[in-house]
Amino acid sequence: MTDNQQLEQQFKTHYVDLASERVGGETLSCSDDFFAEMENLLKTGRGIFIDDKYTERGKWMDGWESRRSYGRDDGREYDWCVIRLGIPGFIRGVDVDTNFFKGNAPQTVSVEACNSETQPDDSTQWHTILTQSGVDAHSQNLFKVESGSEAERAWTHVRLNIFPDGGVARFRVYGEAHVNWDDFLPGELIDLAAIKNGGKALLVSDMFFSDKNNLIMPGRGKDMGDGWETKRRRDPGPDWSIVKLAQPGSVNKVIVDTHHFKGNFPDTFKLEGTVSDSDDFTDNSATWTPVIEQTKLYAHREHLFINEVVSADKNFTHVRLSIFPDGGVSRMRVFGYRKEG
Repeated sequence: MTDNQQLEQQFKTHYVDLASERVGGETLSCSDDFFAEMENLLKTGRGIFIDDKYTERGKWMDGWESRRSYGRDDGREYDWCVIRLGIPGFIRGVDVDTNFFKGNAPQTVSVEACNSETQPDDSTQWHTILTQSGVDAHSQNLFKVESGSEAERAWTHVRLNIFPDGGVARFRVYGEAHVNWDDFLPGELIDLAAIKNGGKALLVSDMFFSDKNNLIMPGRGKDMGDGWETKRRRDPGPDWSIVKLAQPGSVNKVIVDTHHFKGNFPDTFKLEGTVSDSDDFTDNSATWTPVIEQTKLYAHREHLFINEVVSADKNFTHVRLSIFPDGGVSRMRVFGYRKEG
């Protein structure tokens, strides 16, 4: 495994993409997107290439691409794009992916961030979180945001700067969610597993067909690929997924949604909880308490469980969803009350 692959694995294992359009990330403005629209930056997957596909402005590209710098008439030395994070948070790394931008990638990039309740404007104070750094064409360019004062601040927006011009296929902003719990009413029932509330899928037995974090994404799954699905087992199972709750709390209501999983939904599931100061569950030493005993599931259905919860009087830091023997689950919601104090 290359250093770049190791860094990508580290980002995806420990952090979430705060800028993804799936969690509400949005491109707000840019200096120029003559050849390819800025909105492409936050799409899922990596950019693609289609031979012989052109628009009236030139070659169609799956990314954000500005015109050549010598066509400017404002004296600007670089292009930029402002992005509102879907999840405000602490930024630990970025991925500037120039996939298929082979002769039109930028030479260097930098990234700035701000914390603003409104849309940034000319008076916004930006803070550099990645100094101007070289990038390679047709590559994933991954950068750590080094520890320090800027890394320990929660941000709401970022600005990607490309020098002097060019195209970027995708832009990922990896980090940890910052949640203002004052935005919730006292005693409000909260989805403690939700990725936007700071929940995090830590470890799974298998995610052959789709990513573990799909399980706690906003909304219902758009298709079968937008869920957590394991390969077929040839033993009784189960497969399992461990999710860190946004805050320690109780579990009072659970939704297990098999939306779109019609021929590959699990036969049954169970949910357990534990209390742990660590996110490392690789040694199998954790003690798990039943939350919902093994229960039947059905195809393409949102299942609600309230009376089935057997540990509503206990607080947990993590939950483990086990599916028997295998299969796919679109979403899991774990509603509870934050532990006081």
